[in-house]
Amino acid sequence: VQLQASGGGLVQVGGSSKLSCAASESSFTITEMSWYRQAPGKQRMLVASVDNHGTTNYADSVKGRFSISRDNAKNKVTLQMNSLLPEDTAVYYCHVLLISGDIAGYQWGEGTQVTVSS
Repeated sequence: VQLQASGGGLVQVGGSSKLSCAASESSFTITEMSWYRQAPGKQRMLVASVDNHGTTNYADSVKGRFSISRDNAKNKVTLQMNSLLPEDTAVYYCHVLLISGDIAGYQWGEGTQVTVSS
């Protein structure tokens, strides 16, 4: 599976931005789709995830501001980010969990920079 991320860039404080990630077709079933982020000097952390039943999970720091959604038909996940803060500045990574029979795995997409300026 290959992941192609888009979106991000420079945004002002309080603004909005949207990240999208599309997975290529494969024989694997995508179970969970997630967004992680890594700020300079910090560890990569989970921002939001959505499983193939539509159950979502968010980091406390983004609850109420970010919304994750997925289009199963297109193998696409979107992260809508509102009320952005300077601390949201990071490289954002798309991540998927894969399964095929007894085989499970994961794939990372290339990071996309989000910079929130004050």
